Amino acid sequence: MTQSSYATTSYSPANLERQPPGKSRSGLKRLTGQRLPWGNTQEVVPDSFMQPAPKSLRFWEQEYKRKAELKAKGTYKPAPLEHIDFHDRCDHEHYRHAPWSTRTHFWIHLASFGKGGLFIFLLVGGIVAFLEGFASNSSFFTGFFESLEFSILFTLLPCALVWGLASLVIHKFPRLWAKPGKGPKWELNRGTGMITAFKYRRSEVTEQRAPFHEFDAYINTTPDRQGLPMNVLSLEHRYSDISIHFGDIQPPDRTVNQPLALWDFIQNYMDTSHPLPDAPLFEEHRHNDPTTVEHDKAKGRNPRYWIDMDDETFKQAQHDMRGRVDRINTLTRPNLMAQFVEYR
Repeated sequence: MTQSSYATTSYSPANLERQPPGKSRSGLKRLTGQRLPWGNTQEVVPDSFMQPAPKSLRFWEQEYKRKAELKAKGTYKPAPLEHIDFHDRCDHEHYRHAPWSTRTHFWIHLASFGKGGLFIFLLVGGIVAFLEGFASNSSFFTGFFESLEFSILFTLLPCALVWGLASLVIHKFPRLWAKPGKGPKWELNRGTGMITAFKYRRSEVTEQRAPFHEFDAYINTTPDRQGLPMNVLSLEHRYSDISIHFGDIQPPDRTVNQPLALWDFIQNYMDTSHPLPDAPLFEEHRHNDPTTVEHDKAKGRNPRYWIDMDDETFKQAQHDMRGRVDRINTLTRPNLMAQFVEYR
């Protein structure tokens, strides 16, 4: 496969020019969102991108080889969902996020609810049965088994049935539950330097697109159900209402470190003067990106660095990366974009 080339609009800090003043943000946004500085990024990868594991990379490598061999023989039979486009992408040119359909989420949540409820009620039902046994006017065992029978009939059995049904549909009948959503939600394009947000209304699709350097990153803090602050990263366009919230791919966190690491990760990904972030999910795409090819050649990087890694080494790499994320210095950096933009 040949290497891709970058468009003239691709992002590089060296090509930044003076930009118009940014629009004022509302008082509520200023209160709940903290703008993050541009530049001086670190080589960090948030938890949600330190995957897939090497054994998964090796599995899919073998699957691609098997598929190619069967196609060459003319004996390949496509998998049940292989022809379906789920609209998501993650490679050297674009990172596109596309949620699955409501139907798909229904079955996934149903399986999680059944499984979680089964274990929760098993624990609670066991404790209650013991207490009922000790409080029984007859024997301990009579009270214990009567309470346990009630728990089995009205809590454990329904949860087990729900879990079993959802698991059966998910694992045996993929056509019933696996369905793509309307389309992508947003896309970061390294090749063009553009960010696109997609909006859907009935059968109409609206694309809002703007250059990456016209966005600023914010840590948005909102309370959870217990009132504790939760932090999530967003990108907001300086001159319009385009915004992208990354809660779908980087769950809200009580600390700011993971969202801060995601901001560095995004900058490194979009910067064509910088190699692709060294994360497992980009391993198979590094040879298609010109800057990354030059970097890897100069550094003598093993092109199978992640895929040939053993499990223990991978766990240590994940641990070491979390340590680097915990020490990230984003909030003490100067904002290099302030040289080109007047913030209001």
